[in-house]
Amino acid sequence: MKTDNAASSTPVLSNGKLLLRPWRPCDVDALYEAACESISTVGRWLPWCHAGYSRADAVEWIAHCQSGWHDGEHFAFPIFDATSGELLGGAGLNQRNRIHRSASLGYWVRQTRQRQGIACAAARLVAQFGFDQLALVRIGIAVLPDNTASRHTALKIGAQFEAISRQRLCIGEQAHDAAVYGLVRSDLLRSLRNDC
Repeated sequence: MKTDNAASSTPVLSNGKLLLRPWRPCDVDALYEAACESISTVGRWLPWCHAGYSRADAVEWIAHCQSGWHDGEHFAFPIFDATSGELLGGAGLNQRNRIHRSASLGYWVRQTRQRQGIACAAARLVAQFGFDQLALVRIGIAVLPDNTASRHTALKIGAQFEAISRQRLCIGEQAHDAAVYGLVRSDLLRSLRNDC
């Protein structure tokens, strides 16, 4: 059963350069290609992007994302170039806490399109969706401390560094410390004055 308006709608987020909408089965091949291209960069930080990544993994991920939308718990978006339609990466909200109106934000960009401000712009769009459509009051970002690119993106969208949280992220069987950032609506609004 669908739980709220955000889960029952099919949002399209865009800033004119990027277009984000929920994952669809037709995205499988593009996701597989982007993941395989990005093992040495994205795979360094995100364990799902590994040398054995298969087309079946892409199929499974998209089905998981569709289930998350249906349940109103996980809101994942592919990031597309609004002009060419190229899949650039992904961004989304997960770990939704309805009581405290919070969620976690994650993002990744394929290797050939990194360092172009894509993660920042997409993260802003997804965060705005979270505040406007899910009525979130806080969005958290947790990254490995030496992931300087993701930490920089968190700061660019206005998130405030809060702490190094011990054993916060489990990657495989091992727990790791994480740099934790918090984003509230006023932070995001202030960041919109600056370009990514």
